[in-house]
Amino acid sequence: MKAAIVTEQGLALRDIPIPTPGPEQILVKLRAIGLNRADLGVAAGHAHGAVGGIGAIPGLEAAGEVVECGPGVPDHIKPGMRVMGGMNSSYAEYTVTDWGRVNLVPDTNMSWEVAATLPVALQTMHNAVATHGLAGPGSAVMIQGASSGVGLMGLQIAKFMGASVVVGSSTNPEKRARLAEFGATLAVDTNNPGWVKQVLEATGGKGVDSVVDMISGPLVSQTLSATRILGRIINVGRLGGAKAEFDFDLHAARRISYIGVTFRTRSTEEVREIVRLMRADLWAAMEAGSLALPIDRTFHLDDVVEALAHMKANAHFGKIVMVTG
Repeated sequence: MKAAIVTEQGLALRDIPIPTPGPEQILVKLRAIGLNRADLGVAAGHAHGAVGGIGAIPGLEAAGEVVECGPGVPDHIKPGMRVMGGMNSSYAEYTVTDWGRVNLVPDTNMSWEVAATLPVALQTMHNAVATHGLAGPGSAVMIQGASSGVGLMGLQIAKFMGASVVVGSSTNPEKRARLAEFGATLAVDTNNPGWVKQVLEATGGKGVDSVVDMISGPLVSQTLSATRILGRIINVGRLGGAKAEFDFDLHAARRISYIGVTFRTRSTEEVREIVRLMRADLWAAMEAGSLALPIDRTFHLDDVVEALAHMKANAHFGKIVMVTG
C-alpha cells in the first residue's frame, strides 16, 4: 500500500506492506482522511502519544471500508461496512484500528470526505463540552480558539446541548465573522484587551460556566477572569503555548476546576466509552445534518506535503481532507 512516512528528509510517500489486524482490531481500506493540527508535529518527527519518530505514519481520523476483522471483533462489524472513526496512522491507503473507535457511516449518501471530517471533532468536543464542561440548558459556554474544525464543532455541540450563551474566540476577523453560523452568540477577538469585559457583559457579570480552551499559553489568566466562580476550564489544546504565567490566586478566588483532557493517555476502554457517550447524545443530530463541518479544501494523498503546508499556513476555515482514490 501507499503511505506517507516520516523520514530524515521529511514526509515522503512509500510503498509498504498492508498491516494485519490484531485482536479486536479491524483493517480498513481508507477512502478519505481528515487532517488535524497534531499531524504537523508527527510529520515533523515529534511524538504524539505512542506515535512519532522516523518511520511513523501521521493521521488521526479517516473513513473507509472494513476489509478484515481480527479475532475478538464483535459480530455486528463485518467486511464491506462503511465506517468512520479515530484511526491512527491514517495517512495511508489502509490502516488498522480498534473496533470500538469506529461508527458506521450514515446511510444518507454521506460522502467519504464528509465522514472523514467528523470523528475527532465529535469525540473531542462532546467529551470536553458535555462530559467535562457539563453544558446543558441555559448554560454559558466559551470555545477559546473556535475557528478550527474542532472549535466549530464545539460551538455546535454547546448550542445543541442547550447553552443559551455560546462564546467563540478568533483573532482572524474573517473567521470571527463566521462563528455565528455555527452557533456562537458572541464572537470575541482575544487580541482586544476588552474581550473579557465583553464575555462578562454577555453573562450578567458572572462569566461563562465552562471554557473549552484550545489556546492556553499567555491567555490562561484572562480566561480565568472570564470564567464564573465554580466554573470549569477544560484544557484541550495549547496552540498559544504549553507554558505561561498562571494566576494561582485568581484561580483559587474563583474556585475554578481546571481539567486536562487528551486521548494520548487514555486506555482503549476509556476511548470506547467516549465514543459510546458521544454517539448516544449526538449521533441522531449528526445523521440529520445538524452537526457538520465545512470542508476548506480536498487534496489527494499524493499531495500530502502540499496539504500539510496548507494547514500550517493557518488560512483555512473548517477541515482539510485527503482522498486516496
